[in-house]
Amino acid sequence: MRKELLIALAVVLAGCTVPSFGGSDHPETPTGEDAIGYENGYWYDDSVTVTTDDGLNESEREAVVARTMARVEQVRGLEFKEPVPVSVISRAEYQNRSGGNGSGGSSRPQDPWNDQVWEALLLIGEDSGSSDEIDDTLSTTVQGYYSPSQDEIVIVSPTETPQIDRRTLSHELVHALQDQHFGLNGSAETQDTQLSRQGVTEGEANYVRVLYERRCGDGWGCIALPDRPSDDGGSSSDGDGDSQEPSYNEGLFTVLYQPYVTGPRFIDQVRSDGGWDAVDALHDDFPDSTEQVLHPEKYPGEEPVNVSVADRSSDEWSRFDHDPVGDTVGETSIYAMMYHNGQTEGDRYSYESEISAGWGGDLVVPYRNGSGGYGYVWETRWDTEEDASEFAQAYRAALTEEHDASQPRSNVYVVPADDQFNDAFRVVRSDKTVRIVNGPTVSDLDEIHQPAES
Repeated sequence: MRKELLIALAVVLAGCTVPSFGGSDHPETPTGEDAIGYENGYWYDDSVTVTTDDGLNESEREAVVARTMARVEQVRGLEFKEPVPVSVISRAEYQNRSGGNGSGGSSRPQDPWNDQVWEALLLIGEDSGSSDEIDDTLSTTVQGYYSPSQDEIVIVSPTETPQIDRRTLSHELVHALQDQHFGLNGSAETQDTQLSRQGVTEGEANYVRVLYERRCGDGWGCIALPDRPSDDGGSSSDGDGDSQEPSYNEGLFTVLYQPYVTGPRFIDQVRSDGGWDAVDALHDDFPDSTEQVLHPEKYPGEEPVNVSVADRSSDEWSRFDHDPVGDTVGETSIYAMMYHNGQTEGDRYSYESEISAGWGGDLVVPYRNGSGGYGYVWETRWDTEEDASEFAQAYRAALTEEHDASQPRSNVYVVPADDQFNDAFRVVRSDKTVRIVNGPTVSDLDEIHQPAES
């Protein structure tokens, strides 16, 4: 995936016995109950004899998985309660399983309610559905996954010859460890809380993976890293030096990737303050928002504002029969929207922007009519009037500069028909609140949400 966080990677040769470095302070086999750092006959600092350039046979895979489990235990200080099955599949097989094939061929049902949420963010337009875009983005970028329902890990091989990337394996083994100790079957009500929970689960997995990689070549012998067709997961060169566009929605990917980038920093801060016990406690007290993950000093004290949207629609327009009625997108998604629509610069994966900082809360409520039309009301709340003003100005600029919107009257914008966001928008700021109303035409705006002063 893009923007690898790994540091101090070891350079090792494929097809050789990887030696141990340094002394061991443990017996050949543990006495009594299983010990942290020992799994299925392997200590964390044992060597394994494998040939990586032609994939791993069954016995080699068992050895690599056992030693990697022992190493994850040693780094994290938690014992696996039971073995974790690991299988390896090709990218094509993963795409077939997930329903995504890179060309909009999702087998999942479409979700017009969620489509409106992503349209509000100016990340997924009307020319494609959110289900297809999410499936296609994941089918291109996912390197592996742990399934809590199946209690197994599936590694997506980066090459035609089935191979295991130790970085992916260690990351997914942390998820198995989390599931065995804390459970991973909980659900989140909103997009923002889903990402904030992943800031803990994915953040911890990537954090442990980084600590693991630091030991490679610095005391531990590690198996070779397989070559990837494109190691950064992003744009590539066609051989003539020309940059190729990513084969997935990069704005959407920016949202989905946030827990993997900023989550480890959040975990590091929590661990620095309270050790691994404090990290354990996060699984019972997840952050309430991505704002808290992006700004660890705001956890747990600064909770998001509870935003509600009054229903001021006409008889022609109605809300979806959906629970919850609306979705909170949060600071991460607003950052991704502003970056993807040209309103902030710098490192895309910094997740730091004056426009998105100062977020206090938000709610997107989708609407529809009987004629197949869709719209939404998106209300955002900000810490200060200045924060609200910055956001309103940036959203208007995204409409006019990136999507060529005209402005027929004050606060109203119309995106032309040849654009994927070809709708009418009303953008109004009042003190610390910005309300965006969207509909197919200008006349629909008041039908979807009649202004309070009318």
